[in-house]
Amino acid sequence: MSPSTAKSRPSAALRVAQRVGLFLLAVLLLLAAVLAANTFRQGSRQLSAPPAPHLAMDEQALAQTLGGAIRQQTIASPTDPQLHAEQFQQLQAWLAERFPRVHRSLQREVMADGLTLLYTWKGSDPAAKPIALMAHQDVVPIAPGTEVRWQVDPFSGAVQDGFVWGRGAWDDKGNLIAQMQAIELLLASGFQPRQTVYLVCGADEEIGGRGAQQVAQRLRERKVRLDFVIDEGLLITEGVMPGLSRPVALVGVAEKGYLTVHLKVETDPGHSSMPSARGTGAISVMSAALRRLDDQQMPAAVRGVAREMFETVAPEMGGLQRVALSNLWLFGPLVQAQLEKAPSTNAMLRTTTALTGVQAGSRANVLPGLAEATVNFRLLPGDTRDAVLQHVRQVAGERVELQPAPGSSDASPVSPTASTSYQLVSRTLRSLFPDTVVAPGLMVGATDSRHLADISDHIYRFSPVRAKPEDLARFHGTNERIAVQNLVELVRFYHLLLTNANASVQP
Repeated sequence: MSPSTAKSRPSAALRVAQRVGLFLLAVLLLLAAVLAANTFRQGSRQLSAPPAPHLAMDEQALAQTLGGAIRQQTIASPTDPQLHAEQFQQLQAWLAERFPRVHRSLQREVMADGLTLLYTWKGSDPAAKPIALMAHQDVVPIAPGTEVRWQVDPFSGAVQDGFVWGRGAWDDKGNLIAQMQAIELLLASGFQPRQTVYLVCGADEEIGGRGAQQVAQRLRERKVRLDFVIDEGLLITEGVMPGLSRPVALVGVAEKGYLTVHLKVETDPGHSSMPSARGTGAISVMSAALRRLDDQQMPAAVRGVAREMFETVAPEMGGLQRVALSNLWLFGPLVQAQLEKAPSTNAMLRTTTALTGVQAGSRANVLPGLAEATVNFRLLPGDTRDAVLQHVRQVAGERVELQPAPGSSDASPVSPTASTSYQLVSRTLRSLFPDTVVAPGLMVGATDSRHLADISDHIYRFSPVRAKPEDLARFHGTNERIAVQNLVELVRFYHLLLTNANASVQP
């Protein structure tokens, strides 16, 4: 080998390394350019809207009206629908007293349960598709033993420190009072809706919504097709979504389905002194099945409503969050892994599995021959009850018997965000809350609105209730309250929504 040949080889290897390095650099620069282009070409999806006009009202009288509604302990009973009927009747008498124009001008019907109310405000245009505002009268009970943790009596309806306190302030008497106050003010001004407006006031939303089912059936019988529906749901949150300092109004365009499955394992009972072979007793088999169901949950993905939500809020973010959410084709797995760590965001990505009940055994020295468990699933749009049951059968194993509980439902259809009605809601919010980001969201709980899904393609689950992270525990929890100023905002929202709907030309 000549000296010149030996010298040429390192030079050739160096040239190859340089070419590879240049190629990798070009790839990285191209990737950076693509990421930057994707990030900055996705402009804001927020609508421009004129500021909402001032709406004068007696704020303290409004707060006292909600306080009076809270004092009626309208707790729906799953076993006896008439258990607290007098409390519902007192609430309805209170509403009639505080909103005389509503009760003079709107037709009021009582459903077959004797407690659910349907109000009809006739529109001026018989050809215009009607709309529905929903708010339920019933509340959840106070968890036994937690009464002492409340700053005020939970059914006092106290107005203090700038808040109305008590069970139902959020869920859902705040919306009920705000809707009626908005219509009372519109009636006082001589307003006449173009579209017929229905107020649906269920009395048992917290235990399944039989009253709303009856309303839906009555509207079907009258061949009513609703333009859109507004019910309780998602909120205006602040400091809840990482990477976004501005408030976010998530409008629920769909809600998850509901399925409870009872599991049962039967074996031969015995004496604890001679236990069954390892893993064969009823408790052992059930425990293993539950562990597998908890470990092997339905798959998660950033898709559907969740994907549209993140794509809507991404342009309003800054830094790495904006880059990641604007380029889910690349960062999707990383974003998903982060979202799965928090219960609230994990619930947006998958059909969730919740182990909610276990029963087995009665005495310390007896091997039980029966173990039972309850597992609750909240179904993501796209997953069906049949698919979930098949998943449970495969994961739980052959020795476990399954029985679906009554009252299940698939996820609701997804209301389109390109519709006139969604744009109406968004424009109303942007007028009232100009610094707030409006985006579609997924309601992980169940609402009465699901019973109207076959008579409207546009159902939105949203309340303009403001909430910070520390407030979220108040929902169905201790020290439920709403700020008086926020209650005023609820009235302004429904007032402006009805005004805007009246001015809109619906296709």
